[in-house]
Amino acid sequence: MDTQQKDLSYFRLRLQELLNSSFPEKAHDQKFIDQRSSWAAHAYEGAFRSENPIEQCNEIANYILFEGLHFSKFDTVFQVVCNEFDTLMADEELRLFALKMLPVCEHVFSRYTLTDDFAYGYEFDLLYTEITGAIAIWIEENGLQ
Repeated sequence: MDTQQKDLSYFRLRLQELLNSSFPEKAHDQKFIDQRSSWAAHAYEGAFRSENPIEQCNEIANYILFEGLHFSKFDTVFQVVCNEFDTLMADEELRLFALKMLPVCEHVFSRYTLTDDFAYGYEFDLLYTEITGAIAIWIEENGLQ
């Protein structure tokens, strides 16, 4: 296997791991995964051929690979579920419940401009509170089915 293919599979696996854990809504978007990992591999190769230090090559490739993937709606919903509703269900049910709540909370997310550093801004606390309310209302109306 040549180095380009090796690099491509490396970046594809790293991206797939992030999507599986934090962006389940994108985890099966093969076109997105293929495109991003290809861009990252090409960027790494170009930076390496330009004799950049390995750390800088990695930074360039990671910037491209993970662009727009630093703030996760799912991670936010999962955080709320774990912090606010963990006493209502077993630990092994928390992730599945958060996956179920992600589309329920989409209307709340739509009211915010979500950037990569959104979680560090003052509006995150407002979003967190609104997500908590949306989930509480859903549970009240539907139970924990």
